Amino acid sequence: MNLPNKLTISRFVLTGVFMVTLYAGFPYCETAALVIFIIASLTDFFDGKIARERNLITDFGKLMDPLADKILMCSAFIAFVGFAPDPSKPGVLLLPAWMAVTIVARELAITGLRLLAANKNIVLAAEGAGKNKTLSQIVCINANLVLICYPDWAFGGVAYGEKIFGAWVPTFAVLSNWVAVALTLYSGGLYLWNNRTIFLEDR
Repeated sequence: MNLPNKLTISRFVLTGVFMVTLYAGFPYCETAALVIFIIASLTDFFDGKIARERNLITDFGKLMDPLADKILMCSAFIAFVGFAPDPSKPGVLLLPAWMAVTIVARELAITGLRLLAANKNIVLAAEGAGKNKTLSQIVCINANLVLICYPDWAFGGVAYGEKIFGAWVPTFAVLSNWVAVALTLYSGGLYLWNNRTIFLEDR
């Protein structure tokens, strides 16, 4: 197994570690989850970069790299449902359930299309709109994780997190939610349309 594929596999492992850490309950566990998610996101960048530069693109990578992305992103979005960034305001949620359902449904639909294509011996690689969608989801998840974490970032009695992030991160997190949902729907619709012959001609 080449290096890009190993990085792809590591993203599956990091997804599990991220989920466990996010809800572990130890001090700064949310901050640790943020760091783990950033590392997992970087593996997505480097596996593709290395595969292209070293000509290590494989069918395994074309199939498993997008799948690893979907599992990582969907896990985070599902984890956010019902998660209140401020325990004193349980009605203020990170992500409405309908947004998570929309994102997960899109990913399942595209995964189903890939499986149908694979059954026809066709390998569907990621498209540009899909990569933009993934980037928007990464930004969205990081913004929400920072929203959860920054109240804990206080040292020497000074609330540095509140001073640096308090004025803009809550608004940015909400905006990033909407951008991620919009690009998710757009890229999913475009991908289904561009590959419509795969399911329209299926008998």
